[in-house]
Amino acid sequence: MLSMQYFTENSYQTDVSDSSSGFFGRLQRSGLVLYAGLFRIVLRSRKLVLNGKYDSKEWVRSSIDIMRLLERSGGLFNVGGFDKIRNINEPVVFVSNHMSTLETLVFPCLIVPFLDATFVVKDSLVRFPLFGTIMRSVNPVVVSRDNSKNDLLTVLNKGSELLKSGISIIVFPQSTRRPYLKIDEFNSLGVKLAKKNKVKLVPVAIKTDYWKKGKLVSELGGLDRKNSNIYIEFGEPMDIEDSGKETHRKVIDFISNRLRSWNAMVIE
Repeated sequence: MLSMQYFTENSYQTDVSDSSSGFFGRLQRSGLVLYAGLFRIVLRSRKLVLNGKYDSKEWVRSSIDIMRLLERSGGLFNVGGFDKIRNINEPVVFVSNHMSTLETLVFPCLIVPFLDATFVVKDSLVRFPLFGTIMRSVNPVVVSRDNSKNDLLTVLNKGSELLKSGISIIVFPQSTRRPYLKIDEFNSLGVKLAKKNKVKLVPVAIKTDYWKKGKLVSELGGLDRKNSNIYIEFGEPMDIEDSGKETHRKVIDFISNRLRSWNAMVIE
């Protein structure tokens, strides 16, 4: 794994003094430049996958490249809570709200230097042209989103296998990406997985609506200049209490409180 040389002790914040100005600055901040750069990163990563050379170190490196590309495109990262996960020495379940494509691409460079990890993802992501090859290579838990009972069994079974092998699981409990949090859509799947395996749960709050949802292809939206501040914060690891209902409430409280502090919408 790579060290956290890219970040300060407990947090990371974009250095706005590095932002370009003038014509080239405006060009860098265009969505066209973002997608051109992303295409190059994906092609390089896919080639490494096909050659059997795409390991966790390369996954982190490509994730960092995407994070830097987003900064050059005008995104301002505010990441906190590294102290909450720095000293974890066993697999955990990460539970996060889900706003955009951004977190799927950036989480690896924030989490994998500390803990080997993979995602619970919908099946369309592993079939996505070019990127699907990369996603399949990190051995995700794949769900359909069409049958909640089958998805639950898939996550509990494969997720448990991965946790027992030392791999942490990143879960997005919302049914789809939304620029707000609707509490009654935030299921307890991550809590159930952590409870079954007697591992800790780490809540993650994000505000990533800088990368908008696309109209034709949901993963490929434009950039929202009014929401250039990107917030990601890790919470305290939690033990699952009793049935898990109280832990689920604490996860929702952590995420909703952070979202409100970042002026994001929370629907009760």
